[in-house]
Amino acid sequence: MSATKYIHIVDWVMHELDQNRLHSGGKLPSVRSLAIQFQCSKNTVVKALEVLKQRHILYTKEKSGYFVVDDYKKPHMSDVQIDFLSAGPDPAVLPYEDFQHCMNQAIDRYKEQLFTYNDVKGLPSLRNELVCYLQNLQIFTKTDHIVITSGSQQALHILSLMPFPNGKKTILIEQPTYFGMIDVLTLHRIPTIGISLSKHGIDFEELERTFKTGDIKFFYTVPRCHNPLGHHYTNAEKKKIVSLAEKYDVYIVEDDYLGELDTDPKADPLYAHDQNDRVMYVKSFSKVFLPGLRLAAVVLPAELLPSFSQYKFSADFNTSPLTQGALEIYLRNGMFHYHIQRAKEVYATKLSLATDACKTYLPLDVHYTKPVSGFYLTIFLPERVKAERLTCMLAERDVQVADTSRMFLSHNQGEAIRISISQVDQQYISEGIFHIAECIKALQQNATFNPLSLTSKR
Repeated sequence: MSATKYIHIVDWVMHELDQNRLHSGGKLPSVRSLAIQFQCSKNTVVKALEVLKQRHILYTKEKSGYFVVDDYKKPHMSDVQIDFLSAGPDPAVLPYEDFQHCMNQAIDRYKEQLFTYNDVKGLPSLRNELVCYLQNLQIFTKTDHIVITSGSQQALHILSLMPFPNGKKTILIEQPTYFGMIDVLTLHRIPTIGISLSKHGIDFEELERTFKTGDIKFFYTVPRCHNPLGHHYTNAEKKKIVSLAEKYDVYIVEDDYLGELDTDPKADPLYAHDQNDRVMYVKSFSKVFLPGLRLAAVVLPAELLPSFSQYKFSADFNTSPLTQGALEIYLRNGMFHYHIQRAKEVYATKLSLATDACKTYLPLDVHYTKPVSGFYLTIFLPERVKAERLTCMLAERDVQVADTSRMFLSHNQGEAIRISISQVDQQYISEGIFHIAECIKALQQNATFNPLSLTSKR
């Protein structure tokens, strides 16, 4: 019971403050008296009060007890929003000034090339540089096999629409998966089936059966730093997926959008295990770098290059040469490597804070994924707790999360929420997950939502 008792103590303190029965600078009842009031241990009371202390609502005086912070209700505190919904890079690690220098250099160096029509595949100088860069990710290819697209979304769009040499029509996706891919498939009414991916992985017997009987054109997969689960396939599992694709004449679209954040130096992409031109490798620069650039690279087998280039040309002739030229310089002078190292450290720290908070605050019957890198994790909600209701309750506390329902082909795939730590300040990650735990417990207990008792003022 102590796991829920400390939540009740936190809510009671917040309610007393809102009712002005506790005042700024005022002293709280003693730990002993609160333990008697809530029929719990002193340790449970201290845990609750320390949570409020971390949220800058209480402070302690040595040998005197806990007191209300004088300015806890000031507007600047209540304006804080904890955004677990947005999935862009942390603004603090975006290299605006460094990239501005590269933009200026690109204009000086390439001039006319950057402001006219260009090769549909992209600037040759950037594609040459990407050949070297991709080797760091165990992607060994040639310049002619790389096509630059306007973000990975364009690459996925083209691959979904264009014909493939196997003549098949149906696309297989993991469930859940990146909602942008689902949107492409749904809007264009492309035959699509899903295969369940859980925190434990994929059912390979089902995968083989689907490859064998499902008329599968390609299998779309996010093999590491999965969105929304944070799941990683092992190298052995990747080899098996590639082997099955070859056996049943299926192609693979590998979305490696966060590959640089993988903390396992021995982890390889699926592409590294492909000996028969089955894997199309998509490398986005949106999540690890600057989303507004709208730049991605696709590594394609020779037999798919003419069709892909034709579809690309019909869409936009070519991707912005100016941003391509600047990215080439940014890669060549080593700035990108330095940026990735910094970003990797930031996201690793944030992910550690998030998983620790989940372990500390979430009820024992609430399961969540435990990714080792990236910036997503998923919390699976217990029976009777609906994601839609939970997200509304959290919004009342200025906490935003993603309902995973749009990450499935159909919306009856169970209740879960996605947490993205990329844009949340480190000091608010634990607090945000504490709010999630509070609301889950309230819904589990069929508590009537009362903004006065559930909404905290920071």
